Amino acid sequence: MIERVTIVGRGALGIMLADAFERELGPEGVCFLADGERLERYRREGTYYNGEKRDFRFSDGSGETAQLLIFAVKATALEQAMDLAAPVVGEDTIILSALNGVESEEILALRFGWEKVLYMVTQGLDPMREDNRVLCAHRGTIHIGIPEEDYFDRSEKADLAVEVFQRAGLAVQREEDILHRIWCKFMLNVGVNQVCTAMDVPFGGVQQPGPAREAMIAAMNEARKVGACQGVLVTQKDLQEYVALVDAVAPEGMPSMRQDALAHRKTEVETFAGQVLDMAERYGMQVPVNRKLYDTIRAMEDSWENS
Repeated sequence: MIERVTIVGRGALGIMLADAFERELGPEGVCFLADGERLERYRREGTYYNGEKRDFRFSDGSGETAQLLIFAVKATALEQAMDLAAPVVGEDTIILSALNGVESEEILALRFGWEKVLYMVTQGLDPMREDNRVLCAHRGTIHIGIPEEDYFDRSEKADLAVEVFQRAGLAVQREEDILHRIWCKFMLNVGVNQVCTAMDVPFGGVQQPGPAREAMIAAMNEARKVGACQGVLVTQKDLQEYVALVDAVAPEGMPSMRQDALAHRKTEVETFAGQVLDMAERYGMQVPVNRKLYDTIRAMEDSWENS
């Protein structure tokens, strides 16, 4: 049974998970990893979840070994996060990635070993973060699993991970086809996150017929097609179901990528369009919509740096 959860990344998702786990496991059962000035700043500022001050434990990991280690950082910070977490990874540590994209599990496995890494994807959550404050009305569903052909005997570890999420009162499913689920989420992010960011619109901007909605669906189709080249079949039916998910959210809301852009934080465009472009080049495919989104968002980022 897992009694300790270690989180790398004090973002919206990390805070939401810490709130749920700490209520079940107690103050000593959850900690955020940080070091240097960031560690002192986190301790000094405190953390607020849905208006309540939460006294989470922060640690540099000295003398600790993680049971369940969750990476909840942006893809741009993964290398630094792995360096920070390396001292707490033990022989039996279970690792989950809450990162967007389709590559983080492999990156983590190459560093720490495939036998430690499980697959995880979140859907339907709506956290909004401003500095050290997070508001979240819907915690969504968490999907955890391993590939159907698992060569690393991770089934028991997946069961343990699912069980601790259940104890924390989180909606969690043991996903039978986790790679398909991850690629569906990737397809969704490639469309809605990037279009809302590049066209500067909330969800309502892609919920109505028009250029933004057309661009979202076209970008999703390009992601779906490169996924097929990777051996993961995401169908038109899947696409329609995920567009329906977008249509069901509050029109005034916005994806995390647009939140980052409005705050002039570096976006995950390399994780979305960047990965689509890399795979398309590998397979000799044309992905013009993702190319345009990539160029538009990178130009936005350059303008922040030069302003």
